[in-house]
Amino acid sequence: MTWGYGPRTVEHPLPVGAARLAPEGTVVRAGDVIASGATVTRVLVVSVARRVGVEPGDLDRVLRVRPVADVARNDILARTGRTFTRAAASPIDGRLVHITIGGDACIAPVVDDWRVRSAIDGIVARSDAAALAVEGECWALAGLAAYGPDALGVLAVAVDGPADALAPSRIDVLQKGRILVGGARAAAEAITRAHACGVSGVVVGAAPAGGLRVVYGDDLDARGLLTFDDRPTVLCLIGFGSAELPREIFDPLASFAGQRASIHVASASLFVMAPATAARLPAAGSRIALADDHASVRIVDPEAASPEALALDADR
Repeated sequence: MTWGYGPRTVEHPLPVGAARLAPEGTVVRAGDVIASGATVTRVLVVSVARRVGVEPGDLDRVLRVRPVADVARNDILARTGRTFTRAAASPIDGRLVHITIGGDACIAPVVDDWRVRSAIDGIVARSDAAALAVEGECWALAGLAAYGPDALGVLAVAVDGPADALAPSRIDVLQKGRILVGGARAAAEAITRAHACGVSGVVVGAAPAGGLRVVYGDDLDARGLLTFDDRPTVLCLIGFGSAELPREIFDPLASFAGQRASIHVASASLFVMAPATAARLPAAGSRIALADDHASVRIVDPEAASPEALALDADR
């Protein structure tokens, strides 16, 4: 876990049902929508080509509605003839999600629309139904685990020092749309209050596992969620429970206050869109290792550390 500035490639996995994708080569900024689609339920298949009397390969010329368009019940999907017409209509309200090679239309009710936003400034390097990848340069800090949907906002420090816990009293509606930087701990009360006040996300050293279950439920996982799920976003940098942030991690975080940033849940990383000269990195050779009590972390100087500490660091 170290700060670093340089070229990054951030992959944004996409769910099934992507309707619009940013093409390769598109220049984007963090927060720009790069993909959108819908979550659908059971698909209903309509034999359009057979009903209008055309070969599946000729269906395209008689279609009235194109894939990923919304349709209402009895809307005409395709039609042939003038005096003696043959038509196929939608039997339900929904979205035309696909036309099969056999000339059938797949229509499904829409449960919710989703959007995926770029986590960094850059250029779309890959664009397909599985994922979009954005390449760009920024500051990055990899954490241990992240929960909730991807978050974007301006960084704001909500503690006085790296050993302080994020207190609910330090959170209010004036911080709406910001990513709050906490210290050693964020309890469930602070996480839920931040979400209620419209805070985009929370970055802390650790969060208690029991508190995370209170917020996210017993099916807690760190795989990431899309923006249609109304849950808070939390990035745990070091562990669970309480873990004081080293100065080498906290000081750059504090210096980035006011800069645009994002929490990318799939990679459990914090990205900061700031100039390369915006922060001073720790001295070369500094590393993070578990302390003897395994409850916190400290910076290990390879030249001054004891053999026992170095051995523990190597095992990690």
